[in-house]
Amino acid sequence: MSALDAVLWVALPYAAIAVFVVGHIWRYRYDQFGWTTRSSQLYENKLLRAGSPMFHVGIIMVAGGHAVGLLVPAEWLDAIGIHEHVYHLGATVLGSFAAVLTVAGLVILIYRRRTVAPVFIATTRMDKLMYVALAAALGFGSLAVIQHQILGAGYDYRGSVSPWIRSILSLRPDAALMAGVPLAFQVHVVASTLLFALWPFTRLVHVFSAPLGYLTRPYVVYRSRDEGLGTRSTRRGWERVERPGTRAR
Repeated sequence: MSALDAVLWVALPYAAIAVFVVGHIWRYRYDQFGWTTRSSQLYENKLLRAGSPMFHVGIIMVAGGHAVGLLVPAEWLDAIGIHEHVYHLGATVLGSFAAVLTVAGLVILIYRRRTVAPVFIATTRMDKLMYVALAAALGFGSLAVIQHQILGAGYDYRGSVSPWIRSILSLRPDAALMAGVPLAFQVHVVASTLLFALWPFTRLVHVFSAPLGYLTRPYVVYRSRDEGLGTRSTRRGWERVERPGTRAR
């Protein structure tokens, strides 16, 4: 194992994990008022309504596909009847659809950020860095899929990248597993690792603030339809006073 392999496939992942965890704790303790999406919906809504759902639905599909492909061993999927050919066919088709949806949504959001003046003014340097990191991770991932899974003969990353990630999470890193991985996949992994290190310091922290409580909270009664509920007697001094001479004859 070379020094570069040790840095890329051992030191960098653990450094990114440490920054990811400690950074979120620090951000929550010292910057709770900044723990927000920094929504710019008030400045422009049309492009946001088109790009935001596409990006969020696509990125959820991408995250789900990565979780299954990287964290679930192939033997487990074989045991429930999802064999190699079926898995790769589904991963390629659904993964390509998710990638197109995510990239299209991201392009719309970046275009909106750059062309709508109020939104551009509200965009911070960290926002710009976040968009670059997101674009790099998604771009290289899409390139790897197109180059090897669609146009090429296919690459079984479940025999290399997946065991490597599980070795990192189990604290038994095996950098040798990444030795024969195609360059596009390697760059995608590095770009994604850097994105995770950047995550706590950007608006991406809102991922951990999903308003799930809204699903179970009770209704808030603003005005009851029952005339006898919540009513109270009229306070003295507030009775209606008629002007002299206005009484009906």
